[in-house]
Amino acid sequence: MASVSGSGAASANNGAIANSGVMGSVTVEHHYHPPQASAPTAWPVLVGRPPALASAFQPREGLRDRISAERGRGADVILTQQNGRSERWGTRVLAGGGGVGKSQLAAWFARQAFEQGIDLVVWVNATTVDQVITTYARAAARVAAPGADGTDPAADAQSLLEWLHTTGRSWLIVLDDVTDPATLADWWPPHQPAGWTLATTRLRDAALVSGGRRQVEVDVYTPDESIAYLTDRIGQAHCSHLLDENASGLADAVGDLPLALSHAAAYMINQEETCTIYLARYSQAETRLADLMPAGADPDGYGRAVAVTLLLALDAADTSDPVGLARPALVLAAMLDLAGHPDPLWATPAAVGYLGVHRTGGIGQPVTADRARKAVRLLHRYGLLTHTPTDGARAVRIHALTARAARETLSDLTTVSYAAADALLDLWPEADHTAPDLTAVLHANTTILAATAGDLLWQPDRHPLLYQAGTSLLPAGQHTAAVTHWQHLTDQATRLLGEEHPNTLTARGNLAVAYDRAGRSAEAIGLHEQVVAGRERLLGGEASDTLAACGNLAVSYRLAGRTAESIILLERVATEFTRLVGVDHPRTLTTRGYLATSYRHAGRAIEAISIEEQVAAGWERLLGDEHPHTLTARAHLASSYGRSGRIVEAINIEERVLADRERLLGEEHPDTLIARGNLAASYGRAGRTREAIRLQERVAADSARLLGNQHPHTATARANLSASYGQAKRTGGACQEGGVSEP
Repeated sequence: MASVSGSGAASANNGAIANSGVMGSVTVEHHYHPPQASAPTAWPVLVGRPPALASAFQPREGLRDRISAERGRGADVILTQQNGRSERWGTRVLAGGGGVGKSQLAAWFARQAFEQGIDLVVWVNATTVDQVITTYARAAARVAAPGADGTDPAADAQSLLEWLHTTGRSWLIVLDDVTDPATLADWWPPHQPAGWTLATTRLRDAALVSGGRRQVEVDVYTPDESIAYLTDRIGQAHCSHLLDENASGLADAVGDLPLALSHAAAYMINQEETCTIYLARYSQAETRLADLMPAGADPDGYGRAVAVTLLLALDAADTSDPVGLARPALVLAAMLDLAGHPDPLWATPAAVGYLGVHRTGGIGQPVTADRARKAVRLLHRYGLLTHTPTDGARAVRIHALTARAARETLSDLTTVSYAAADALLDLWPEADHTAPDLTAVLHANTTILAATAGDLLWQPDRHPLLYQAGTSLLPAGQHTAAVTHWQHLTDQATRLLGEEHPNTLTARGNLAVAYDRAGRSAEAIGLHEQVVAGRERLLGGEASDTLAACGNLAVSYRLAGRTAESIILLERVATEFTRLVGVDHPRTLTTRGYLATSYRHAGRAIEAISIEEQVAAGWERLLGDEHPHTLTARAHLASSYGRSGRIVEAINIEERVLADRERLLGEEHPDTLIARGNLAASYGRAGRTREAIRLQERVAADSARLLGNQHPHTATARANLSASYGQAKRTGGACQEGGVSEP
């Protein structure tokens, strides 16, 4: 009976001999512990973290009534800023601006919904489609949406949308800061009586107000709301004596813009200055915008008031302890995800080093992790960012307007882009499955940083963070996302570095591996062959990276049924690696393991077993008894035992491998499915047909749902099940498309 992997491999890894040190180590096993879809212990459920309501949050009852009225008419609601109607520049918040309080209003509705018992409230940072998909996937797991298992975020996100279509439970989905409606076209929640969607955006796009969605414009504060805000905010700090007859003039000067008023109030509180004194400073600072903004910047396009209040706040903060760190810290935060980045980022050598080199004035106490964190707290006190240590991996947030104004203080973002990338890389866990929430946030921050920096992270060639984000997708079982990521990086590398630059070849090789993992070996082979040819021209045929590329090509050959070619190539690669780096080097062990698998497919079980016993022992010596590489090697050995008639030994190993993978990776991780299918095949060989069928029915159904009906693993799982049905004289047991069927 065939192995469930379709190719006989006991792991979903289809070619992962590391090239150019990009992967850091040999990638043989998935390192991901997916969240399991289990029913919530209690409703309501909150997914995501709405931002905390600002100090002295203003109720804005008129706006809230309009939103509620639209909801009462059955419409979903889009909050956008109002086009300026007054001739006063301060009231004009143009497209691309912000700071009028849209997210705060949305956060109020989210918190109210949760407190009132709405069953599901999801807060989504909608700046990129990846963040939308990731949050939807988390929500799908929390509500136990059918089909959501944690192995493919896009599939889980679709499961959530299907659940929203059919559930009778109440729900609210908040999409905060929609920046590209076209990319979200397939991800809008359904228009259903049980729930509604509230979105915020700085855009005025016709596509946003179709399909039952209504737009509600959010303007700056009214003059009365501005005075109420200043009174409440300054009063809460026990500084009411700072309010004087020029409070209205101050509000008018900043155009009644909520974000600018928050900067002004924080400054007044920290500096113990009255409205009159601050207004004078504000008027003087307007003339300094040329120093803050480089030539060609358009401050009015995103809030002149914010630019001025930011200038004043940074001047004050830079003279406060820790002296000189506020400005570089704010710019560094401005390069990252507005929705939040991890607090420990400020203890990384990259962040501490950047602040030390770029501190304002260039002198002061040595910068330590503690002083870097104090700089973050200082910026929090001045209202320039929000620091909430209890918010986990998204402890530090910054407003979009503040971030843009901060970035505009630098004429060249190259250095800060690299510092931000270094800091994220410093935080990346060695094994993603040990910190899935942190890894998801690091992915989101990498996406935002790459978009903000543009081509800067490719100077002079490329920053390793870009490749780290890609290599971590494959161990997580996110094959489709990995293909998209590596295709994008391959295109960028080709454009910026050239067709045969080493980093271009590495990106192309990783794209080929992603194709292999996705069951698209025919496409992978052509790319692998290009990589081999390019490395031979650049490095020679015996270079380690060339041999690694040959090994990856050989795996694709085997997956495509070209076993004889695979063996010839792998024998040469294994011999060369043994000569160059020794028998126990990870690259040698990986190559020999692949060679044994090809031997097994060619019917050379005795040779396969001899190699696999050595490989399993080698991985155990290097990495330990439960390391994923060790489990994969044991699974390969068990497969060969089974093919050679040593069924009892095979079953003993496979039962242990399945139990370990269920514990380490989760019940429905692709590698767990393969382990379950391989055990079923051994049960069948041992005559334990009932047990084999029970496992194979589960594997066939799960493979179809998780990998798709056309994936080779699904076809093999169905063939194995059909063979077992025949063995049990149950030939009528095949199912229709989407379940188990005759191949």
